[in-house]
Formats: sequence, C-alpha cells, structure tokens
Amino acid sequence: MTLSPLTRRRLKQFSANRRGFVSFWIFLVLFVLALGANFIANDKPLLIQFKGALYVPVLKAYPETTFGGDFETETDYRDPFVQELINKQGWMLWPPIPFSYDTINYNLTQPAPAPPSTANWIGTDDQGRDVLARVIYGFRLSVLFGLILTIISAIVGIAAGAVQGYYGGRLDLTLQRVIEIWSSMPSLYILIIFSSIFAPGFWTLLAILLLFSWVSLVDVVRAEFLRARNFDYVRAARALGVSNPVIMWRHVLPNAMVATLTYFPFILTGSITALTSLDFLGLGLPPGSPSLGELLAQGKNNLQAPWLGITAFVTLALMLTLLTFIGEAVRDAFDPRKTNI
Repeated sequence: MTLSPLTRRRLKQFSANRRGFVSFWIFLVLFVLALGANFIANDKPLLIQFKGALYVPVLKAYPETTFGGDFETETDYRDPFVQELINKQGWMLWPPIPFSYDTINYNLTQPAPAPPSTANWIGTDDQGRDVLARVIYGFRLSVLFGLILTIISAIVGIAAGAVQGYYGGRLDLTLQRVIEIWSSMPSLYILIIFSSIFAPGFWTLLAILLLFSWVSLVDVVRAEFLRARNFDYVRAARALGVSNPVIMWRHVLPNAMVATLTYFPFILTGSITALTSLDFLGLGLPPGSPSLGELLAQGKNNLQAPWLGITAFVTLALMLTLLTFIGEAVRDAFDPRKTNI
C-alpha cells in the first residue's frame, strides 16, 4: 500500500518526536504483553503431558478425573495431590508467574500482605493474592476500558459536533446551551452517586462514564464543521445534489478528524484516571476485579506494606506518562506548522 505524501509527512513528524515515538513502542509492547496475561500469569499450566497425551489447561477446562482424580469438577492444578498424580505419569509447564489475579497463595510464610519473595515477586495484597499478577491483569483491563470508552465517546462527540456545526442555526444554539449546562455540572459527584446506585460492572461503569466523556470532542468538531460548511467544495457538492449526510461523511469529516485525533490519547488518559479514581473510592469495578485503583486503596490501608502503594503508583505513573508523551507526538504529527523534520 502506497502512502500519500501527507501521511508520510505526518509519520515523519511523529517519529521526529523521539520521546513520543519511544513511548509509543514501549506502550505497545506492554499492551501486547498484557493482552497475553493468561499466558504470563495463571494458576493453570500452559501445557501438560499426561500418559502420552497433551493438554492445554490455560485454554480448556479439564475435570480432575482426566488426570486420575476423583471429582468431575475442574482440576485445581495447585493441589499437591493433583500435581503428584500428573507428575507420576507426565509433566507440567507452568507460566512464569504461577498465579492468576484472583489466586490466593495459601503457602505464605508471613501474614498477608506478605513482602516480596521468590514465590511472589512483588509480594501479595491483604488477601494473599499475587500483586504482580494483579498489576498485569489490571493494566490490561484499564487500557481496554479506556480504549472502549474513548472510541464510543469519540463516536458520540463527533456526531453531536458534526450536526451542530453543519446545520447551525437554532439547532446549534439549542444543543450548545444543553452541552454548556451539562458540562458545568459536577461530574465527579454525579459519577459517585450513579456508581453507588447501580450494581458495579464493566459495562455499567462504562455507560456512567460515557455520560460526560463525550463532551470533550464536541467543540473541536463543531468548530471544524462551522468553518468548512461554506467552503467551495461543499457548496459545489450541494449544487450537484449530494445529500447532507454524504457531504458530512465524505467531505467535511476527514478535515475535522485531523484536529480530533490529537485529543484521543488525552481522552484515553482521562478515562483510565476516572476508572482508577472510582475503584479507589470503592465505587468502580466489582470486588475481586484486577483493579489498579483497588490496589492503591490497599496501599493506603496497609502502610506497613509499602510495596502495594509503590507498585500501583509506578504502574499508573508509567502508563499515564507514556500516553501523555504519545499524545504530544500525535499533536505534533498533525500540526501543519511543524515542517522541520
């Protein structure tokens, strides 16, 4: 596929920002690794060889009777009895971290939260769960939540801004007053109230945060559509009988997206911060979910276990810093004034 000169220039501008370019690759590697969290941190073996047959517990559930046990329920591979049965006639290949985000280590030599050890590299939380496993799963959950919220917010915000800017008039004035009133409301308090009323859940929390996150893109898109709706190519399209939705989609929206794309990394950062804040207050994801905000709360409640707060802080600081640097590089890439490569 041949890239246009404009796209090549933007890619060069993006790579010219060394801090943002390096941050992009670091974040991409971390995100790809987090997507494979089940193969990095799990309480199930990656591969089992038993009586000459191969099994993949990380992908498929097997009853205990498969390995000579007594129960038809799913095998608990951390059970010493099951491990002895398998090791007598085969072997098990464990992931680097033999704990999932909800696995409780019952073999701790110290009361939970236990300090870092050879078994738990960054220690355990106050329930005996491996901190490193929860950080990996929490990183994946936070980024995926932020990406989904950013995409949906962008769709709603761009649609609202496009309608306002293209049609103008009373419709624009009415929607603008509604948005001004809505954006002036204390969003954090409303989010806390909604979160305390509805049962916590991934999609419920996503819908609650969507109530306010879409507003940030409306003004940018509205301004671009107001500016472009009277351009000659738009008037020519109208004169040729092209419908308004087609003009908005094919001719005006591509120009508006140039300014809009620069906001995406910052919206993603805000989405992750909002999720972490609600989890920290205990109003976010359901209890037991791999949450960085919940890990921060544990650090606050267990000052005698500094590895909890430090781990959560370093993870969030690294994630948000990388996204901020990426956003700066994207902004430079779409800035027409930056021509020195």
